[in-house]
Amino acid sequence: MKTIDKIYINGEFITPEGTEYFDLISPTTNEKLGKVLLGNQKDTQKAIAAAKEAFKTFSKTTTAERIQYLENIQSSIEKRKEEFINVMIEEYGGTLQFATISYTYMLKSFQSAIQLLNTYDFTKTMGESEVQMTPLGVVGIIIPWNSSNGFICSKLSTAIAAGCTAVIKPSEMSAQQTQLITECLHEAGLPKGVFNIVNGLGEIVGAEISHNPDIAKISFTGSTNVGKIIAKEAVETMKRVTLELGGKSPNIILDDANFAEAIPLAIIAAYMNSGQACIAGTRLLVPENRIEEVKELVKKVVSNTIVGDPKNETTSVGPMVSKKQYERVQNYIQTGINEGAEVLIGGLGKPEGLEKGNFVKPTVFVNVNNQMRIAREEIFGPVLSIITYKTEEEAIEIANDTTYGLQAYVSSSNEKRAHKVASQINAGRVQINGIGHDPMAPFGGFKQSGIGREFGTIGLEAYLEPKALIR
Repeated sequence: MKTIDKIYINGEFITPEGTEYFDLISPTTNEKLGKVLLGNQKDTQKAIAAAKEAFKTFSKTTTAERIQYLENIQSSIEKRKEEFINVMIEEYGGTLQFATISYTYMLKSFQSAIQLLNTYDFTKTMGESEVQMTPLGVVGIIIPWNSSNGFICSKLSTAIAAGCTAVIKPSEMSAQQTQLITECLHEAGLPKGVFNIVNGLGEIVGAEISHNPDIAKISFTGSTNVGKIIAKEAVETMKRVTLELGGKSPNIILDDANFAEAIPLAIIAAYMNSGQACIAGTRLLVPENRIEEVKELVKKVVSNTIVGDPKNETTSVGPMVSKKQYERVQNYIQTGINEGAEVLIGGLGKPEGLEKGNFVKPTVFVNVNNQMRIAREEIFGPVLSIITYKTEEEAIEIANDTTYGLQAYVSSSNEKRAHKVASQINAGRVQINGIGHDPMAPFGGFKQSGIGREFGTIGLEAYLEPKALIR
């Protein structure tokens, strides 16, 4: 049983002033793993003050100095690969497959930030003026539980590259993962106050970050509803915001696609991170005249999708992060049934032999129309809705008929056709004939999937303010 009773402020592990503990529960067994002592408003204010003081000098560091800090962090993380993978499996219930990929992406965050610093010009000429791209100030980083350390690394690496300092509020459910990354960041030897980490609740720590006037920018990943609350708070002090929110990603399989390849890929896209992914392709759009073929292929692939202990190499779908999340997914499955959709495979209840954990049967609905709640709302679990279309134009129309627009997928044997369809989908990223990640390409959403972008030059400039010197 592990007790985490320290937060990190101004270069030191300190005991928070907060007195409330939060229990850490295994998603796999629902047994208690430990507890974390939560920070409060005063702790958050201390962290912000430390970051504000550190910004005075850190904002003036050279590109070479920032690169060195990023290399130090990367080196520190590389030493503890197995620990990062194991703690994500234990505390979050992430599968070994996903935790390993997540670890790789953590390292890529620093590699891409270093690459940016080697090429980005912080001083530009525009018209006849000099434009200086200057660091914004203290950044409030608020992140969810579904890839906790991955988000810390991607956001903090960008902040450091820009010359900003940071106050990070991770999910209280990720405290063991947070402890590990904090130890690595501490070992990297950054100046005091450059990064500060406060475990705590959103309505306390997150709220202070959102309205404190000394926070210049907020970078948030999480639900659309919470994103709206943060944006409302932020506007009072005109904070800059980057919000990466929910999704209901369409996956269009065109009639000329190789269905034997496209369907297994579609299941991977739907059930990635056990379905707890904002980019999960949870609306599968298929030609109406191929639906019977699709159903047979889907049943075959899903019946061979292994749900179980996330430590096992072959497990593709692990448990939901909490009982609350399990119940949420069950309620949506019931909603789909009530709406008249047909369960092709899966359904209510836990898979046999996995009754102790928060496991959901990977579920696929057919006879779904795009107005049903299961087709419109983010479920955040392994639930896929199959929707049929008659023409390519209708497929694009259905894909875009959503309040979201984070990611989309297109499969076709004709690369040119796939590119043409992808270009008509209103989403921040569109995957063509595959599932990939480019850490130098922008990531973020259209519509209610967010504001702004992360990664690459566009992501870096969200942490910078242009200052024009006109002579």
